[in-house]
This record gives sequence, C-alpha cells and structure tokens, in this order.
Amino acid sequence: MDDPNILRDEAVTGRDEVGGLVVDWSVVCHVGRVREANEDAALALPGRYLVADGMGGHDSGELASEAALQTLASSPVGESVEATQDHVGALLREAQDRIGEFGTETGRRAGTTMTGVVLADDDGTPTWLAFNIGDSRTYLYSRGVLSQVSVDHSQVQEMVDAGLLTHEQARVDPRRNVITRALGAGMAEPVADFYSFPAADGDVILVCSDGLDGELEDDEISVILEASPDNEVAAAALVEAALECGAHDNVTVTVLSVTGAASGTTTEV
Repeated sequence: MDDPNILRDEAVTGRDEVGGLVVDWSVVCHVGRVREANEDAALALPGRYLVADGMGGHDSGELASEAALQTLASSPVGESVEATQDHVGALLREAQDRIGEFGTETGRRAGTTMTGVVLADDDGTPTWLAFNIGDSRTYLYSRGVLSQVSVDHSQVQEMVDAGLLTHEQARVDPRRNVITRALGAGMAEPVADFYSFPAADGDVILVCSDGLDGELEDDEISVILEASPDNEVAAAALVEAALECGAHDNVTVTVLSVTGAASGTTTEV
C-alpha cells in the first residue's frame, strides 16, 4: 500500500487525542483462509475510524476500498452532526466518481462497502456519527450489551424486514452476500444511512467487514468483547475466532473506545 493511512494485511494499535477525548483503537485486517487477495481495508485517523470491503476481484476490489478510504480520510472532525453528515455525503459521492473510473479485466465493476464512525459535536457533546453503505457493520457495546448500529443494505435484510426470513435463516440463505447498496459496482448515486450517539466513556465501538459477522453470531462477538481486557486483545480475538470458523472471506475488525465523555443513546439521523 502506498498510503500509510490505509491498513491492510496488518494489525495496528494506537491512541488519538481529539476533541477533548482520548480514543484507544486497534485494527486487525486479515485475508482469511480461503481468498487469495485481501480486498478489505481500514482507516484509523484521529476522529475517523472506517472499514471498507472491496469487490470486483483482485486489484479492482483493493483499488475501490483504498480509494474510498482515501477520500473519506478528509472527513471533518468536531463539526456539528448535520454539517458532518453533509460533508461525509459529499465525500461519498466523490469516492463513487473515483471508483467509477476503475476498469476490471473480468468486466466486473469495482466497488466497495463502507462503514464506520466520525467524531462530531452535538451542542457541545462529543458525538459519533456512524454511517454505512452495504453490509459492513458498526456495532456499539455499552454496559455489557452489544447493539448493531448500522442496518445491512442486503437482499436478505430486506427479506427479514418484510418478515419473509428470520435472522437465523438469513445467516445461511444463499442470497446473503447480495448487497443492495455500494460505492461503485455500477450502483447509482450513493445513499448512506446515518446514526448518531454520544461518545460515551467506557463504551466500545466495533467496525467490521462481513467476514466477521458472517462467521460469528452477535452473542459470540459479545462474549469476546466482554472477556477482553483491552481493544488490542479484543480485535485479535475476534479475528482469531473468525479464522477458527473457517474465515471464508477477508476479515477486518476495528475496536475503539473513548475516555472523558458523557453517556447517551443512539439516534437515526
């Protein structure tokens, strides 16, 4: 990778001081046990923690995830939730245009999912603005309870919402990898979903590609987070658990937490 801010095929841990907060984070990005190429990538910059899962085959998927993260690296930090959302939306459209310029040898169009959090401000309260396009996920682990913040943009999720599948059926349905939104991949204008919640002291945020939740149930993820003494151990343990289950896809995990902030609830923006 030419860009040192884009993390792929590595494990990195860091600490950022931003917006009056201390953010401890750890990223593990692994190719898995089946795929030859790693199309996943992560970005960890002060106040910006994102994961992208590329598609389109070797090179194209890597280019797409890298371009998306490079573009979103300029997301503003510390602005109002509304201003941050506007800026992120504009950057997603810019990323869409960049990815659209890539060709593939197979004829498949390059594309990527993306999810993560950007630090914003809500009337003086440090607040995470989470967003997603596709089926990479952002979770919040707060007071011993794991909640999925993002909602998958996938065919099976639409069927779950319509009452046609249960969550258990969706996990093994052959259509589970069919996504309905992405950056690039021949999709129309990128439309992200946004959610906001205070940057609460002691809360843990998990940002991951579907290589994690495709192997582990939420209950299994929660047990690992509960048992881990810090983010570095948690990220490594989550990826190791996915590997033990076969890791049929690339697996990327970002685990982060803050100190020096107040508590609150998640709100869809």
